[in-house]
Amino acid sequence: MTAHGSIGPGQATMTRIFPDSARVAFTAAYPDRATPLTHGLVGHPLLSLEALADLAERMLQGSVEYNLGALPLGVRPDDTPTNGLTPGETIRTIETNGSWAVLKNVERDPTYGALLDQVLAELEPLVARRTGPMLHREAFIFLSSPGSVTPFHMDPEHNILLQIRGAKTMTVFPARDEELVPPRKSEDFHNGGHRNLVWQDGFMAQGIPVLLEPGDAIHVPVKAPHFVRNGPAVSVSLSVTWRSERSVAEGELHSFNALLRRWKMPVGTVSARPEKQVARRFVYRVMRKLGA
Repeated sequence: MTAHGSIGPGQATMTRIFPDSARVAFTAAYPDRATPLTHGLVGHPLLSLEALADLAERMLQGSVEYNLGALPLGVRPDDTPTNGLTPGETIRTIETNGSWAVLKNVERDPTYGALLDQVLAELEPLVARRTGPMLHREAFIFLSSPGSVTPFHMDPEHNILLQIRGAKTMTVFPARDEELVPPRKSEDFHNGGHRNLVWQDGFMAQGIPVLLEPGDAIHVPVKAPHFVRNGPAVSVSLSVTWRSERSVAEGELHSFNALLRRWKMPVGTVSARPEKQVARRFVYRVMRKLGA
C-alpha cells in the first residue's frame, strides 16, 4: 500500500478509501467550498484502461461521450470535434489519439455501482448532517490524452473527483458568482441547456488551480465553474456525485424564474439556502403539475 493507500491490481476491495485527514477537510468545506482531498483507489482493477474499454463497449449508446481533446477553454458544444473512433478504440489508444472521453452513469453496471456505494458510504453521515440524504447518486469516469483540455463549465451535482492515473490541473471558480454564471445561464442550464460557459480572460484571476496526481481528489461544490488541463500523460479520474434537497431546490427556483421571465413577470432571488425558500418552490411545483 502506498502513501495514498492505493491497492494492487489483484485486490478488488479495501477497507478505507478516505483517510481521516480527508474526512476532516471535507467536513470543513462541504457543501459550499472546494477543497483538496486524498483517497486510496489508485490501482483498482475496475479503473484500468482495459477494464474501462470493456465497460465502454457494453454501455448504452449515448452513455459514452468522447471527442478530440485539444480544445480552447471556451467552445460551443456544436463546434466540438469528433475523433472518428469507437468508444473502446478511443480508450485503448488514448495515449496517442489526442482524445477526451467520459463514461456516464457507470453505476448502472453492478460492479461499478458497488464501487460507488463503497466510496460514498464513508461520506454519507457527514453529508446528511449538512444537506440531508444523498439523492440521485451517480458516477462518471473521465479519460484524457496528454495535453487535453476540458473547457470552462459547471455541473449540477455535489461532486468529488478522484484522480486515479496521470496528473491534471483543475482550476475552480467560486459558486454563485453571477459574473461567471449569469442568472439567465442558470435558468437555461436547469431547463436542459449545455454545461459549457462563456469564457473571458478576465475570469482567470478568480480561479484557484489545484494539481491532482494519483491519490489526490477534490470536492467541487454544485455549479462551481471549472476547467481542466491534462498533464503530459494519460489521465483517468473517477467522479462520484449526488444531489441534495439544496441542489434540487436551486434547480427548481431557477426553472421558476425562467417561467416568470418568459411571462414578463419579476423574477426572484435564489438564496444561498434555496431549500428554505419553501413558498416559491411550492408555487413552482403546482405550476409544473398544471402544465405551465
